[in-house]
Amino acid sequence: MFNRVFLFLATNLAVLALVSIVMSVLGVNPNQFGGLLIMAALFGFGGSIVSLLLSKWMAKRSTGAQVIAQPRNEAEQWLLSTVRRQAEAAGIGMPEVAIYDAPEINAFATGANRNNALVAVSTGLLRAMNRDEAEAVLAHEVSHVANGDMVTMALLQGVLNTFVIVLARVVGRVVDGAISGSRDGDAPGFGYYIIVFVLEMVFGLFASMIAMWFSRHREFRADAGGASLAGRHKMIAALERLAQTHGASTLPKQVAAFGISGGMSGLLRSHPPLEDRIAALRRAG
Repeated sequence: MFNRVFLFLATNLAVLALVSIVMSVLGVNPNQFGGLLIMAALFGFGGSIVSLLLSKWMAKRSTGAQVIAQPRNEAEQWLLSTVRRQAEAAGIGMPEVAIYDAPEINAFATGANRNNALVAVSTGLLRAMNRDEAEAVLAHEVSHVANGDMVTMALLQGVLNTFVIVLARVVGRVVDGAISGSRDGDAPGFGYYIIVFVLEMVFGLFASMIAMWFSRHREFRADAGGASLAGRHKMIAALERLAQTHGASTLPKQVAAFGISGGMSGLLRSHPPLEDRIAALRRAG
């Protein structure tokens, strides 16, 4: 919890410092900044917090995941007992465990509370992986929950959203003034809204790069946590199996970043390359 609060405060201070510098350089009236910041924070954090609170419901609805209330067979009983054992070892509450129908090997964890989360696996994973490999995947997802990654990502996204909204309007006002000759305090013209729209797209791309960098970083932590809970050799074997059968993920956008498959390449990739994750686990041994 302390690390998440520290990250949240440090990032907010960095955003405020950067925006203050930009305002000073561009000569923006600081009296207008307070209201803009409040508006940006409401919109910036509003969406990410609501998404976090509804994450379990949206994940179940978008994937069709069926929560295991009473195990119907030995495989479901094994899933429940394995997640329960790992959750106890990680010091978190027992997550809901679900299965969703998808051909690829995948799993995800989500939820607004580390003691009330959801861990789901695909039918493709259950068919393609042996028990040791599946155990490692479950441990990886339980580690995401224990690390509080869903909450941290929501806070980071809220900060980045606020940054994009504020900076786009500060810079947009200055650019519009330079083009139209309007002075500070004048009502913005139509061109201002076009400029802001373009700037939000540009700054939003950079914000996505930052969010995906953090997403890649937390995958290494979840791999290390999975190795601690299930065994390093099992975690490596699971990633090697995934590399052999790696394909496009069918996870919806809401939970794709919390699955075990990759995403776009380069700076907008939510997961590191599988070979890098395997190499990191081997170096840790």
